[in-house]
Amino acid sequence: MRLSTVILPIHRWAEGQKIWQRAEDLGFHTAYTYDHLSWRSFRDRTWFGALPTLTAAATATSRLRLGTLVTSPNFRHPVTLAKELISLDDISGGRITLGIGAGGSGFDATALGQEAWTPRERADRFGEFVPLLDRLLTEDAVTQQGTHYSAVEARNIPGCVQRPRLPFAVAATGPRGLKVAARYGQAWVTTGDPKLYETGTPEQSVGALREQSRKLAAACEEVGRDISELDRILLTGFTPDRNAPMQSVDAFVEFAGRHAELGFTEIAIHAPIPDSDFDIDPAVYERIATEAPAQLS
Repeated sequence: MRLSTVILPIHRWAEGQKIWQRAEDLGFHTAYTYDHLSWRSFRDRTWFGALPTLTAAATATSRLRLGTLVTSPNFRHPVTLAKELISLDDISGGRITLGIGAGGSGFDATALGQEAWTPRERADRFGEFVPLLDRLLTEDAVTQQGTHYSAVEARNIPGCVQRPRLPFAVAATGPRGLKVAARYGQAWVTTGDPKLYETGTPEQSVGALREQSRKLAAACEEVGRDISELDRILLTGFTPDRNAPMQSVDAFVEFAGRHAELGFTEIAIHAPIPDSDFDIDPAVYERIATEAPAQLS
């Protein structure tokens, strides 16, 4: 079980640099950030861009893996995203993971002036976006005509430092998204079942995650892969447990152990943010980072 963290892009770099460096010092496997234009209660607060933040983090660290959790088609195009990711992978020395999902109906969905896409439209676009991005990151030149995304002689030389490309961590729970994860993912990401967040129980959440894992295994079998080939990442803070696992090392180890039994190989916890849903004790956060992994090995 690997332990990672999520650092929201809310800090001016003079302060943010210290937080990313501290994540490396604490021994986290990966430090992710959200790739949004704005997000929930932070809409009227400071919020910086994900890829510039990760570029800065790459120059401020040397061992820590870095990534998005997650990027979506809501405001990105595969051609421009591929160029930025290849550059970021080079700057980091091959330490980038692309978390990617179909997007939602939040602020990003309409920021470019478009109508918010329906769930079907999001799935359609995601089903085009990821395969084209896969080609762009693995081939020197790509021409492809799609319904939603196209590329014409798009050049991406020299490609990624990581070969054949940087890894995709695909966030998905529906049948079409899980097929994308099974075919193109090196990892699968979930936050659990959002319908259980308000009124569900931790036991119901575990059951829902078990069912999601079963569906992922079926999708993998359909495309000729074994589910064991994919890492499975749980992004915490969105299950009925909320922040209860972050109240002590023992509480976190118990929570992580239950999910390790479901096959999860990585858990991502949020760095503390006062006056937010992630308002947790920084001292406990650091103790979890330094003490919990040994108990989960």
